[in-house]
Amino acid sequence: MKIKKFTASSMPDAMKTVKNELGNDAVILNSRIVFTGGILGFFRKKSFEVIAAVDQKVQQDIKPILKEKPKMAVHVPANIAKEQMIVKQEKPNSQILSSSKQTENILKEINELKTLIKSSQSDSGQILSAYPQPIQEIQTLMHQHEFSPSLKEKFTLSMMEKWFSSNSNNANEDLLGQFKEEITRFLLDKPFGGISFTKKYVNVIGPTGVGKTTTLAKIAADCILNHKKKVAFITTDTYRIGAIEQLKTYAQILNVPVEVCYSLEDFQTAKKKFTAYDVILIDTAGRNFRNKKYIEDLHQVIDFNLEVESFLVLALTAKQKDMEDIYQQFSSIQINKFIFTKVDETSAYGSMMNMVEKFNIGVAYITTGQNVPDDMIPASPEAIASLITSGLPT
Repeated sequence: MKIKKFTASSMPDAMKTVKNELGNDAVILNSRIVFTGGILGFFRKKSFEVIAAVDQKVQQDIKPILKEKPKMAVHVPANIAKEQMIVKQEKPNSQILSSSKQTENILKEINELKTLIKSSQSDSGQILSAYPQPIQEIQTLMHQHEFSPSLKEKFTLSMMEKWFSSNSNNANEDLLGQFKEEITRFLLDKPFGGISFTKKYVNVIGPTGVGKTTTLAKIAADCILNHKKKVAFITTDTYRIGAIEQLKTYAQILNVPVEVCYSLEDFQTAKKKFTAYDVILIDTAGRNFRNKKYIEDLHQVIDFNLEVESFLVLALTAKQKDMEDIYQQFSSIQINKFIFTKVDETSAYGSMMNMVEKFNIGVAYITTGQNVPDDMIPASPEAIASLITSGLPT
């Protein structure tokens, strides 16, 4: 598929150029009036911009085959010219592009399409009318979910290819289904799902206010009720008023023990005490993530040399830049997966995609409310794709 933008002083001139360059089979994707030049908004030049596409196929260029005739000299009268005209047999000529030439043309078309995608999206993210309506709706959806520019480009390109390969016969709902499949495929090579149960200690870290303690209680309930594991709590959150009491309340409901650790020595003591338990869930203090001392304090209290599986908890209500800064601040700790909370408090879920793309880390859980243990699901590519294309189930 070759897509190209044309600009001319009039629409007939633009259509003529399209026909000359792309042929009679070209399809007009979009046309609009543009103004260029001028001074202070005056004396601007009016032009017509047309975006057209044509489906290119490798064809054999077979020229007409003339019947073989013997070579003969035809003498032209002397008063016209003293030349001889030789009529030769025209040989059959089949021109098939080589595989390398085909590859070169395909790459060229893809690059042209990428350039069009980039040029058709303004810095503010506004969707311009350079695409078929169903593609614009996919772009609008990605914009609403705050996809990163690189993901917008990637998915727009793949959806354009699907649109034209189907000869523009895809209904909007069909294209949305294909978009869901593309999201799922993009996420498939990342690790997803909850606790692996390959490591005894599960550490939940993150900034203040993201719901770490509540999430930890949900994980504990899942381990006990669904996986029949023997669970214990360790908390290092000795800074927040009421934090220990909150965890003790959950522990009492779930009938699991709790140890409060103020130092690495306390942690070692708790470790020995819980030797007989299957899973030890560690709750950490929620403090300002921009304070590097907080991260240093974690190393002073928790022995990360143990077999520890660490989950970074992020709230989807946070800004994308803040999420990235949080990850960088905690990067001294090996983060195995993300946990995304407060999904029910936002309508933009693209941050999950952005974080997975940027840091190549999968997702363990998604929480959808405050209820313990109900409002949490193990994350999967299909679950994230459904959230983005269908929204939060009601």
